[in-house]
Amino acid sequence: MMRALRSVFAAAVVAIGLSACSLNLGGGPPPDLYTLSPKSTFAKDIPNVDWQLVVEEPSAAKGIDTDRIAIAPTPLEVKYFASSRWADRAPRMVQALMIQSFENSKRIVSVGRQSLGLRSDYVLKTELREFQAEKNQDGSTSVRVRLNLKLVRPSLGQIVASQSFESFKPAASENIPDIVNAFDDAVGAVLKRAVAWTLTEGEKSMTKDRRRRDS
Repeated sequence: MMRALRSVFAAAVVAIGLSACSLNLGGGPPPDLYTLSPKSTFAKDIPNVDWQLVVEEPSAAKGIDTDRIAIAPTPLEVKYFASSRWADRAPRMVQALMIQSFENSKRIVSVGRQSLGLRSDYVLKTELREFQAEKNQDGSTSVRVRLNLKLVRPSLGQIVASQSFESFKPAASENIPDIVNAFDDAVGAVLKRAVAWTLTEGEKSMTKDRRRRDS
């Protein structure tokens, strides 16, 4: 009986060891983590607004709703860089960058996530439709970012305006730091246009309401 118990215990130890190996606990170098920068410069003609905005986390397809950095060798294929990651899931990272970009514009009273309990005049619903590196026909690599926006007025229960913004930037080389720099350029171009569009369209709607009340 004792010998049988020892055999069971030994088998359990071996099973635990094999499980640890399959999980690769502590094995191999950690992935390199990358993040992107918010936009900080804007045109002078963007309106100053006195309303509040909630920026929701973008929805996204599963292929880009991840912290893995996507590359599309062909239009019908998605792969990922093996040893590199974003510092957060791509949609959540883009949400944070948008909020910081609105704050950097210094044109809006208050902007934040819905989780903060902010009472908003507008909600910005977004969809991250493209967020990947792509192989070009000549073998070079470019980055494509496309964001669809819908500006919602909760008090009216309606979409005030909708628009899509896309940017396509070439990478200087096939090295991941250069590809990340291309992501930064592409995201920056989209964010700059998205912030200006949101503030402009939101203020147009508010101005119409003020005129109706005053008439």
